[in-house]
Amino acid sequence: MAKLEQQTAVAKQDETVSSRRKFFKKAGTVAAAAPLAGFPMISVAQSPIVLKMQGGWAPTDIFNDMAKEYVDRVNEMSAGRLRIEYLNAGSVVKVFEMMDAVSNGVIDAGHQVSAYWYGKTKVASLFGSGPVTGANSEQLLGWMHRGGGLELYEELLRNLKLNVKTFFAFPMPPQPLGWFKQTPPKTAEELKGYKYRTVGLAADLMQELGMSVTQLPGGEIMPAMERGVIDAFEFNNPTSDRNFGAQDVAKFYSMGSFHQSQEFFEITFNKAKYDALPADLQAILKYAAEAASSSNTWTAQDSYSRDLQRLIVEDKVRVVKTPQAIFDAQMEAWGKMTEKLSAEDPFFKKVVDSQMAWSRRVCYYAFLADANYKAAYEYVFKTKLPF
Repeated sequence: MAKLEQQTAVAKQDETVSSRRKFFKKAGTVAAAAPLAGFPMISVAQSPIVLKMQGGWAPTDIFNDMAKEYVDRVNEMSAGRLRIEYLNAGSVVKVFEMMDAVSNGVIDAGHQVSAYWYGKTKVASLFGSGPVTGANSEQLLGWMHRGGGLELYEELLRNLKLNVKTFFAFPMPPQPLGWFKQTPPKTAEELKGYKYRTVGLAADLMQELGMSVTQLPGGEIMPAMERGVIDAFEFNNPTSDRNFGAQDVAKFYSMGSFHQSQEFFEITFNKAKYDALPADLQAILKYAAEAASSSNTWTAQDSYSRDLQRLIVEDKVRVVKTPQAIFDAQMEAWGKMTEKLSAEDPFFKKVVDSQMAWSRRVCYYAFLADANYKAAYEYVFKTKLPF
């Protein structure tokens, strides 16, 4: 009996020692972890995905600023996970080579207009500077997003085997007829003989009207004007034109034209690079284009209007409204060209028919709903506009 009691006492002692050991082992673990609780967690930041984007614009052009408005939005919204590095025109490839460069992965992205690669197919120019339909840029950009335009654009990319993903932004105001060294033409007959710069299908149009047309990127316009390669030109807007120094080589500026009455930016990404991104970063690239579209519009309103006044007041440029006779001649020429090109290319016709169907409905509403803002302007400011 005594022996049994002795064995029981030893067993209890061993159990107590074991329990104490477990307690102190656990306590030691907690004690070791406890100091860490007083320090912030340290995470190793993942390196951002970097995409290099080349713009199609001269370093001083406001379009560079507009491109950066898109880049800034992407970089901020991605919170360090994605970064676009923006390069000026010509940094890697020539401007008119950018679409192929993006498709082939030479550069990751481009910021340009579709007229810059219409040499591949005249259909490309329909997605930014095509025939008159009654629609302005804002309405035609609506066609891109809601009227089937984007689907047709992507069909064109597949047909051409271009490996790109594209977003569109900024419905541009109608572009000017342009800059002239003498009094601008007032009739279609007076257009004949000019050596003129424009791009895209607008080049075909102005050639139809008797001009000799040279297609040049923005940065090459002034040197061509100074050398006499051209004697008249258009680029896009008062701010870009003034920054180029147009007022130093010509003093007559004719505002308004149907040669490029609706256009927008084309923001392209190499599709393989785009497809490899997580879905949320793809969404940022998409919706940043919509955000930049609004920002670009407000930037244009502010800058274009201010620089037009500077051209008039400071630079003594004679600014006139393009005469209706020129608009009439352009509309007639567009009609002939559209009919001819539609007969030659079924896909060209398919795109134009889609634009026409959208414009017929959307513009009818817009014209009916619109107010006479010009009359309101003249009433409020007690002035009769000379156009």
